[in-house]
Amino acid sequence: MKSYGTGEIRNIVILGHSGCGKTTVTESCLFFSGTVKRFGKTSEGNTVSDYDPEEIKRGVSIQTSVIPVEWNHTKINFIDTPGYFDFAGEVKSSMAAADAALIVVSGKAGPEVGTEKAWDYCEEAGLPRMIFVNQMDDENANFNRTLGQMRKKFGKAIAPFQIPLRDDDGKFIGFINVIEKYARTLAKGDSPSGYVLVDSEVPPMMEGEVESLRAMLIEAAAESDDELLEKFFNEEELTDEEIYRGLNAGIKDGSVAPVLCGAVTLCYGTKVLMDTIVRYVPSAAVCKPVVECVDVKTEETIERKCDVNEPFSAFVFKTIADPYIGRLNIFRVMSGKLTKDMTIYNVQKDTVEKISKLYVIRGKEQIEVDSINAGDIGALAKLSNTSTNDTLATKENPVILPQIKFPASVHSMAISPKTKGDEDKISAALTKLKEEDPTIKTEVNQETKQSLVYGTGEQHLDILLSKLKNKYKIEAELSEPIIPYREMIKGKAEVRGKYKKQSGGHGQYGDVLMVFEPSGDLTKPYVFEESVFGGSVPKQYFPAVEKGIQECVQAGVLAGYPVVGLKATLTDGSYHPVDSSEMAFKMATSVAFKEGIPQAKPTILEPIAHVEVLAPEKYMGDIMGDFNKRRGRILKMDPMGKNMNIVAEVPLASMYKYCTDLRSMTQSRGEYTCEFERYEEAPMEVQQAVIEKRKKELEK
Repeated sequence: MKSYGTGEIRNIVILGHSGCGKTTVTESCLFFSGTVKRFGKTSEGNTVSDYDPEEIKRGVSIQTSVIPVEWNHTKINFIDTPGYFDFAGEVKSSMAAADAALIVVSGKAGPEVGTEKAWDYCEEAGLPRMIFVNQMDDENANFNRTLGQMRKKFGKAIAPFQIPLRDDDGKFIGFINVIEKYARTLAKGDSPSGYVLVDSEVPPMMEGEVESLRAMLIEAAAESDDELLEKFFNEEELTDEEIYRGLNAGIKDGSVAPVLCGAVTLCYGTKVLMDTIVRYVPSAAVCKPVVECVDVKTEETIERKCDVNEPFSAFVFKTIADPYIGRLNIFRVMSGKLTKDMTIYNVQKDTVEKISKLYVIRGKEQIEVDSINAGDIGALAKLSNTSTNDTLATKENPVILPQIKFPASVHSMAISPKTKGDEDKISAALTKLKEEDPTIKTEVNQETKQSLVYGTGEQHLDILLSKLKNKYKIEAELSEPIIPYREMIKGKAEVRGKYKKQSGGHGQYGDVLMVFEPSGDLTKPYVFEESVFGGSVPKQYFPAVEKGIQECVQAGVLAGYPVVGLKATLTDGSYHPVDSSEMAFKMATSVAFKEGIPQAKPTILEPIAHVEVLAPEKYMGDIMGDFNKRRGRILKMDPMGKNMNIVAEVPLASMYKYCTDLRSMTQSRGEYTCEFERYEEAPMEVQQAVIEKRKKELEK
């Protein structure tokens, strides 16, 4: 593959709802451009983009794939993303490398939740976007209905550059170019379907609709440029070149979103799609002419131009850690130029890496190149200490580029190997999978001894298990995480604990009078004080008494959970000059604890989570009703953009699998965060259930 200049590169992230045909768009472009000789299908598992065994098995994309296509002296880097919401992290990372977005919409289903999310992502990132209405060959596809729904959701930015043509039976036979006022209709030719699109005249009955839509496009073009707007108001006719100039400006600032249509499984509309991207979508140098970054030496924010003459800097937006392919870091060059004889510097890791080979990737294929210019996407293999979100630069000009903000990993499960002794293997495999997907988090809960894995949803973790099995030959299982309850006392008890043992020779004797009461501080397990007068308990035994308390609070008397908020005061006791020892006083304290705590009104505390839900207002009733069922308390509700933000406190035990329930309630439009807040006394019926469950666990 030849080296392309910054102005000849288009980085296009493909977004949309699952099943709308995003992967087929890339396959169609590859086939039509002559890059591949065979048109792959997701149903047959032979597409260039979906090469992972999990993707082939499930028939859906689950990770980002970069697909470069050469067309009209331009390199279009298509970045194919998953449509499932569990893989939003892949979408976020892809958008960091993109200059514009292609949102694919099903002509029969219309704009779906994934379409709305894609639009919102573009708005958030300030990305230019265009829309391709796919599946127009389906008899149930309705372009006008889809267009109307998009206008209602996304406003007047929606600008149809094409409208479909149908015969008397309603069958899709081509489309009309609204700007240039010509049609492309089906004729027999060399293609997967046996038909190709050829230029033809606009049918007379469609001329009125075409003129009406063209007038709207001319108005949109004029609004993007003051000079053109003045000409428009003076009722002067705009030239084709002026229309293109205005539309280019409108696409760049997001005020115009071109709408194209076709059926990519048959390659209908593929040529026009690529032509439109080359002609209308600004190049990498125009879309992101500068990037703000932090100069490591001065710690000041500076700007780097998307220009080959600038110092080199690149951002790693994707990492592949495959046991067969090896480790591959995919990056976008933000400034300067990377050649294969350079030594690069990883700024975050403070390590120098020597490049041996430089690649452009197409799916899993690695194409070796000599250099990669600013604005282009490449890959490096076998970098020892580089991962996603790292900045690569030169030692002389180190900078840190903006980081990707990944979605919160809110769905947690306990993970364990099915085979004993595989704990170390599973830990190493999870580390590699975390390199590929930063939305996977792991931790070992020191209290419950469970290994926990966090993801963005149930399907996310289900695929994680499959990858462990197929890639790393480790069978694992997921289970519900143990909730870390606590115990405390609400009352006061004074109790004497005596430990006396005689077995010939030295005996054991310890005697303490303890007062147990709440300390008022649930952040500490216990507070120990002594108020002994007259030396009834010698001072050298005070540490032994505290040690006894320290050990006892590890397991409470109700359900064996750790005790918090306890104040233990040693008030009196007695000792034996020969038989007393530190061990005896520690045992005496344990006796006092076991007898005294049940008298001091012990209770179970449950962890309370701080939960924030962001969802459209129409779902507020369902969300609040659901929180009430979970024994949650709504603290406040605030508008946030187009959504409402609900802040609540909910028992952590009630939040298990909440991500699935929230998606069900909000048609996947809602998202949430969940963090531990504090401990609070559980209702009596909950306490009884916890005690019973714990009893069964300890009996096993």
